Amino acid sequence: MTRWLSYREALREALREALTQDARVFLMGEDVGRYGGSYAVSAGLLEAFGPDRIRDTPLSELAFTGAGIGAALGGMRPIVEVMTVNFSLLALDQIVNTAALYHHMSGGQFSVPLVVRMATGAGRQVAAQHSHSFEGWYAGIPGIKALAPATIEDARYMLAAALADPDPVLIFEHAGLYNMEDELPDVTGVDIRSAKVRRVGSDVAIFAYGGCLRKALEAADLLAQSGVSAEVVDLRVLRPLDDATIMASVTKCRRAVIVDECWRSASLASEIATRIVEQVFYELDAPVARVCAADVPIPYARHMEEAALPHAATIADAARRLLS
Repeated sequence: MTRWLSYREALREALREALTQDARVFLMGEDVGRYGGSYAVSAGLLEAFGPDRIRDTPLSELAFTGAGIGAALGGMRPIVEVMTVNFSLLALDQIVNTAALYHHMSGGQFSVPLVVRMATGAGRQVAAQHSHSFEGWYAGIPGIKALAPATIEDARYMLAAALADPDPVLIFEHAGLYNMEDELPDVTGVDIRSAKVRRVGSDVAIFAYGGCLRKALEAADLLAQSGVSAEVVDLRVLRPLDDATIMASVTKCRRAVIVDECWRSASLASEIATRIVEQVFYELDAPVARVCAADVPIPYARHMEEAALPHAATIADAARRLLS
């Protein structure tokens, strides 16, 4: 039986389920308790589970992420919420130099089963310090998994899989998706290993994730109006990348467009384009195209912010250029 949920409600339902099923799970972060979360994801959880398991923290990402690592090493299953991906840079040492490396540097004796949730992405006029997309940076770090749920299904079920993983998992929730509503399919879980084809096509493969998935699907609709069949692949697992699904779509469609809200220079899109060239170069009928955010700090002004970001029309235009 399918149900309609918002992205925010799906995330909250996943948190509630995790807290109910496992006494080791707790949520910590800025304003997650009394305020209900900066994006209202944890609203009502403090009343249901109490302050020991829904913990408001001081304004120090470095400190509370480190506390989460310690709790994970001690046998707990902490979920750390960082308000925005921009602020996660204040906890970079804990995430990159400790959580990601502990299993390796302990010779496999210890694991860090830590989940870090954070909002990412632009499009809300909150200026540069709250609008960037750094998930591509984290996707380059060995020792962690990086997830980008773009659908109600993934928002609902990725958390359980992340908590079951013995290694650190970062979940990037695009802030522009929290109000999105859709049907929740009648499934019991998702994997956090593979990409997923969201629309089948034959002329061009469009790869996207997070907040850009909807734009990619809209671009496919625009292309269909002119007889172009676009396949849309939701990358959703940014580390490790699902090379098999990516290369299968490229081999079938022979043209590829990669959509990435990160900056174009040294981006996740750059990595995917390179892998395509390395693995299936001779299957291509055109160069790989990238549609990324402009290489500028995200502006505050609405018209300038819009101009800096990928859109359905620019994605469709990139695909048409490959076909011409």
